Amino acid sequence: MNASTSIARSERYRATRRVTVIGGVLDLALGIMKMVTGYVVASQALIADGVHSLSDLATDFMVIWAAREASRAPDANHPYGHQRIETLATIVLGIVLIVVAMGIAWDAARSALAGSVPTPGFGALLVAAFSVFSKEAIFRYTMKVAENLDSELLRSNAWHSRSDALSSIVVIVGVAGSIMGYVYLDALAAIVVAAMIVWVGGRMTFRGVQDLIDTGVNPSKVREIKQAAGDVHGVRDVHDLRTRRMGNEIYLDGHVLVDPKLSVSEGHRIAEAVRHRLRKEFTDITDITIHIDAEDDEAYQRSAHLPLRREVDALLRDYWSQFPDATLIKRKTFHYLDGELQVEVHLPLEAFSSVDEAREAADKLRGAVAGDPRIANVEVLFQ
Repeated sequence: MNASTSIARSERYRATRRVTVIGGVLDLALGIMKMVTGYVVASQALIADGVHSLSDLATDFMVIWAAREASRAPDANHPYGHQRIETLATIVLGIVLIVVAMGIAWDAARSALAGSVPTPGFGALLVAAFSVFSKEAIFRYTMKVAENLDSELLRSNAWHSRSDALSSIVVIVGVAGSIMGYVYLDALAAIVVAAMIVWVGGRMTFRGVQDLIDTGVNPSKVREIKQAAGDVHGVRDVHDLRTRRMGNEIYLDGHVLVDPKLSVSEGHRIAEAVRHRLRKEFTDITDITIHIDAEDDEAYQRSAHLPLRREVDALLRDYWSQFPDATLIKRKTFHYLDGELQVEVHLPLEAFSSVDEAREAADKLRGAVAGDPRIANVEVLFQ
């Protein structure tokens, strides 16, 4: 992982901590205000909303911890980094929300069924209205930072704040209804708030699990990545492209098809060009592995049955042992293409007294291996 990535992670943590601390201070103040006011004016919905705000505070601490741990550089035990901690924290945060919501709904339903639903006071409306405006403001602020950082954890926390604002609207409706004589509306509002929290928690948990099981990025982005890689000069095709998320980062590997007769170094240079192009156009892709193919191996490995160089060298020595010209070979190049082995050898032209003598030597070398099904052909080149 390069130094710029480490710096970006550090800056990302500081931005996450700043916005989360601001939200945490507000959550603490709102939670205490709602619960105290709810107790004084006898509003179950406002008390439930206060618990929701305090659960926001608990998740704020979790967000800061997860962001700090995820920003740590890769080490020997975690060579890909620690971004999964952010994903895991998102899942835990979602589960906590669901559990809290179920408790709120249970208490509200139990008191409603027991017939012990008190009529809340007017003060509950004022506190709920203040909560709507303040939580909507922190939602917008947090979401803006989340979009800038492309942080699913911050998006989840922002929606946690938005759910608090929405739940306060429900509280306003329930409390107003109870004051007007519809006494069960306050308990019903608490249950509706709980349902909203469950929806937010379930959504967060689902997204976190998707990342944790290495779900790839959306198909439209994959098409954009393939297009960008395919536009690099020398690339004939892009296939077997795989992606997965690590926090806000995307890890990618894929196969690039090039001219089969290129040198290893030129093929590697094309791979580096593809990697550079993708890093430049997609800033969220931080880890890229490109495999260079001389032929399309997407369906199957056509040349997997063919012998490697050591065995081929031994075969050629046996076939050419009776030809002194074979000792003049400067270089042998093997091409594994279309399920066949093609041998390319280089001879010094100055070693032969005439062109005819050189052609005769080449014919002998080709003829000696003509009957071996493992070698498709021998091409003799003169330098």
